Amino acid sequence: MRVKDDSTEGSTAPPEAAAGAPAESAPVDVAGSDAASADATAARRAVAGRIFEIQRFCIDDGPGIRTTVFMKGCPLRCIWCHNPEGADANPVLSFQPEKCIGCGYCVRVCPNDAHEMTEEGHVLVRSRCVACGACAVECYAGALELVGRDATVAEVVDEVERDLEFYRNSGGGMTLSGGEPLLQIDFAEALLLEARERGMASCIETAGFAPQERYERIRSLVELFLFDLKETDDERHRQYTGQSNRLIIENLRYLTGAGASVRLRLPIIPGLNDRDDHFQAVAEVAHSLPALEGVQVMPYHALGTAKLERLGLSGDGLYEGESPSPETVAGWVGRLRELGLDMINSDDGESSSQ
Repeated sequence: MRVKDDSTEGSTAPPEAAAGAPAESAPVDVAGSDAASADATAARRAVAGRIFEIQRFCIDDGPGIRTTVFMKGCPLRCIWCHNPEGADANPVLSFQPEKCIGCGYCVRVCPNDAHEMTEEGHVLVRSRCVACGACAVECYAGALELVGRDATVAEVVDEVERDLEFYRNSGGGMTLSGGEPLLQIDFAEALLLEARERGMASCIETAGFAPQERYERIRSLVELFLFDLKETDDERHRQYTGQSNRLIIENLRYLTGAGASVRLRLPIIPGLNDRDDHFQAVAEVAHSLPALEGVQVMPYHALGTAKLERLGLSGDGLYEGESPSPETVAGWVGRLRELGLDMINSDDGESSSQ
């Protein structure tokens, strides 16, 4: 005999509904969903930020062949900075007097009389310059250049995407650098989202000095963080960069603890942080972070010195030493390897395959 289910007695609902079957769902507005998605994509692509260069075919900024987007603005003021043109969030005027042909167009168009043609040659009075860029537009000789421009996500990623086949064949992609990319967090996040949407992996070069929540926002969008640790001694770090290293080390521990892929990079500057106590402290930090994907020495090079002169930034307190020899760099790498670190660099100090 079949036992009657009293739970349905008196119910007007169909048996399948009373048995717990899902109710019929409301129709899905596919057109509305597609429109909302299109609007979100358009809004993301319209996000604008400030960059100072897009460099193609880079092989030292992460795995494979990459295009590196250099973003303006940095909260640190490293006295050895390789990219001083990226430190200020605002555009800056670069001047190479040896290229000037004395045409005088800059004198005519400058609204603040910052350019003077004298018997000694072309003089730029930087105290009058507001970096409007009018002179650079007229300077076909290339002596004057406005470094820094606004660009949308669409404009940047369109250019990056030109080398998509190279990325696919080499395991490369887009790298955000600077400056400090996380200083422009909305722009950086939109760039990373757009790159992922177009099938490109992304890396970020970071100095680590940004609020932790900014790293939380982008962590899942980044294939590899190239994380700089410039100095382990906090007092020296303040002296060399203008800021404490405490937040930097906290962010390093957060990223590795959260499962992000992180490569520790060590800018080594002769006479400043090429000390054995610094190397030992680096080893202590690295050994406490077993999830690190290697350690890489980034030796100082004198490229930034010439840039300082072009930007009018030469002065007291800035490091203007010589680039270290390959033998010196190899010695640094060897010492760090002795301390048990998994070095990306080869024995001769060069970076091995990315």
